[in-house]
Amino acid sequence: MASAKIIYASMTGNNEEIADIVSEALENLGVDVDVSEISQADTEDFADVDICIVATYTYGDGELPDEAVDFYEDLQDEDLSGKVYGVCGSGDTFYDDSFGKSVDDFAAAFEKTGATKGADIVKVDLEAEEDDIEHLEAFAKSLAEKATDM
Repeated sequence: MASAKIIYASMTGNNEEIADIVSEALENLGVDVDVSEISQADTEDFADVDICIVATYTYGDGELPDEAVDFYEDLQDEDLSGKVYGVCGSGDTFYDDSFGKSVDDFAAAFEKTGATKGADIVKVDLEAEEDDIEHLEAFAKSLAEKATDM
């Protein structure tokens, strides 16, 4: 059975909900999932799982959430070779030029770890609606399939 760790940063609850949607979708696919809030997590939490996921929001004009900065910096130094990663999260399209920039930043950080991209990133405008839930479920399915193929 594949295993996954989801680390999320959430100020309004939107990304906690996103993490829950992805977690439920993975569990429905037979993946063992553990979910943690980013301030309670460490990048070493990814060491014992097959699938590594970050769900984050973007603050202001494209900044990482304050509580995610240390995790983001530490992530780039991890060796996650042989693991699958995925990044999703929320933003506000009001900030058009920087919509979901933290999601992109975490994807770039994962690329430095040697992990394999398991799914295209998913960005949600504020809170997940029906179409977003479908995209997040497809995201989870892609991650589970990639982990099975490795």
